[in-house]
Amino acid sequence: MMNPLENLIIHPEMQLEGFARGDLLSQVLAQIRLTGDRVYACALADAQCLVLDEKSAHICVLQQGRLHLEMADQPPLTLDQGDVILLPHDPTGITMTAVNGPASVVICRFWFDASSFQAMLFALPRLIHIQHAEAAAWAEGILHFMLLEAHDTQPGGALMISRLIDLVVIRVLRTWVHQGVASGWLGGLSDARIARALKAIHETPGKQWRIDALAEIAGMSRSNFCERFTSLIGRSPLRYQNEWRLTLAKTMLSKQDGRIGEIGFAIGYESEAAFSRAYKAFFGRSPREDNTRP
Repeated sequence: MMNPLENLIIHPEMQLEGFARGDLLSQVLAQIRLTGDRVYACALADAQCLVLDEKSAHICVLQQGRLHLEMADQPPLTLDQGDVILLPHDPTGITMTAVNGPASVVICRFWFDASSFQAMLFALPRLIHIQHAEAAAWAEGILHFMLLEAHDTQPGGALMISRLIDLVVIRVLRTWVHQGVASGWLGGLSDARIARALKAIHETPGKQWRIDALAEIAGMSRSNFCERFTSLIGRSPLRYQNEWRLTLAKTMLSKQDGRIGEIGFAIGYESEAAFSRAYKAFFGRSPREDNTRP
């Protein structure tokens, strides 16, 4: 079961644009940036395979019919009318075939921007499946509007499509988290103890957390905490903290929220040199290259 939402409400010291009401899920999702460029409907004859663009992410909504989905190292999956799937990575190796008659699928194509929170993206599985019963309340209305925009040639249509795809991705991820089966970082929210440690890391990005202190917050032994955190998140607690701090720093640099040394100090680095080394090691470029401050 999900941790009560009140336990995830925080008041971050660093005010970053895009954080909605300060809840933990919104904080990370605010660092997931994507660009969507196409929404279209695809009609499949019986036994015909759905073809998706390589090196792109997709959302697929089955409007009519049934699809048989196969993916390496995973059991086959049957998609029924109204089901929604999110394919966050290259769909190569995933096959979807219409069965028991024709099928109609609405497809949204997008890419995660390179500046997105890398720990989050790495944690996403190849496939997230939301059944019709859990998607019906929002999917039909949003997709109807998206298809209208897809055929609208008015100025601003491309931006509308991208923003709507962004909205659907967030809605799918939020539904997935509330199912209690999410993996990776999102899966940490379904564990009340790990969620408390995540909350502490996000609350004070400038604090040099120690494993013992985080384990105490989680109410676990040091060894059990490290094992559980790493298993759910895919990163050790301190590595996750460092990647989160550097991701916040990148946002601050792009928003002209301070000079390089000031930003490094705000997220816990004692010198500009130490901050610059860590930033370059993580992003592959210096903070000066991302700093838009004149």
